[in-house]
Amino acid sequence: MRLTQVQDVRTISYMDEALQKPKKILLVEDDNALANTYLARLQAEGFDIRRAANGEEALAAAKEYKPDLIVLDAMMPKVSGFDVLDILRNTPETANVKIIMLTALSQDSDKQRAQGLGVDDYMVKSQVVMSDVVDRIKYHLGV
Repeated sequence: MRLTQVQDVRTISYMDEALQKPKKILLVEDDNALANTYLARLQAEGFDIRRAANGEEALAAAKEYKPDLIVLDAMMPKVSGFDVLDILRNTPETANVKIIMLTALSQDSDKQRAQGLGVDDYMVKSQVVMSDVVDRIKYHLGV
């Protein structure tokens, strides 16, 4: 009888995990080809993903979509990624969202600026492959 109870608990636990909603990611990237590549890969990984093509869209989407994590480019039209990061960190509804900056900017000063604004991770596009980015996303989301 006891063994059955343990098996039942494991089954319930597995079912609860299966019923959980996928983690939500907001991808903020103005390059269409790159964005489409990341969208396809992250969807294939089982994430619920939405894209914003500029900083202005990112700010609106972050409040409406309520992502678990944001992948944020630095150089974008309308509002820069640094300004988006600063605004998100100073807005109570988005202050604790995990943010990975994925950018072409490789200078230490840019990385330090992002860290000073509260970024969770900083990745340089030319120094990583997509699987590195996916791994960091999973790490920050605890999946």
